[in-house]
Amino acid sequence: MPKAVVTATTLVTDDGVPIDAIHLPGPKGLAIIVAHGFTLSRRHPQVWRVARQFNRAAGVIAFDFRGHGRSGGLSTLGDLEIKDLDAAVAYARQLGYAKIAAVGFSMGASIVLRHAGLIGGVDAVVSVSSPGRWYYRGTKRMRQVHWVIEHRLGRVISRRVLKTRISPEGWQLVPVPPAEAAALISPVPLLIVHGDQDPYFPPEHARQLYMAAREPKELWLLPGMGHAESGCTEDLVDRIARWVDQATARPVTPPTPMKSPTRSRVESEPADANPDAVA
Repeated sequence: MPKAVVTATTLVTDDGVPIDAIHLPGPKGLAIIVAHGFTLSRRHPQVWRVARQFNRAAGVIAFDFRGHGRSGGLSTLGDLEIKDLDAAVAYARQLGYAKIAAVGFSMGASIVLRHAGLIGGVDAVVSVSSPGRWYYRGTKRMRQVHWVIEHRLGRVISRRVLKTRISPEGWQLVPVPPAEAAALISPVPLLIVHGDQDPYFPPEHARQLYMAAREPKELWLLPGMGHAESGCTEDLVDRIARWVDQATARPVTPPTPMKSPTRSRVESEPADANPDAVA
């Protein structure tokens, strides 16, 4: 049989930003959209590795968020990026995929949560290493990230070295935070994946997302896992793909009235040394 052709294309968001994307064809039953982390792109080796591995199980669309890689515009750090993801979802529908899952990593994880809660249009959501809230500075890595974002020199370094163009205007209005958006995703299935060795966001962020979300939801808190794409082993990527396949095969039922949060599945959850560490 002839080999399916990988297609590069440019999508355009509803606010006019060109988004560089690539389609790795697969069976028309399911597409997985890969949403990368801050300062990465679809060409980054770790992002490409994850996309190619997902392609064993489904069609895949990978793209560069605004201000990243070959896309236009400036990064708004999770705010307007929901428009970029929405353009990728519309592209997947145009390609004829019956079900669509959005899998995001770090910044991309916060974006898939916000897109699913505020816009919708996907059939399953996977958040890997997402923050639960904005302005978190409780780790050295996040203090460094904030310095890059908030200082002119930091943005210059980001543009020249990391090839990431950050908007100097910041947020005029604070966007809906990830946990608040997670509460709006139901009845779409949600999987939250987080490592207990994440150097950016400690496990309390995953718990915050999980407790805010409504059923159906799952939390995988994984011992020894680090952060985002680099923390995802081959086995974990395959496991996420299996979860997506099963989640999109289930019939969607209307959400029930909200009750006090209960745990549907929590895996290997250790105690947090300082669950309220916020600078």
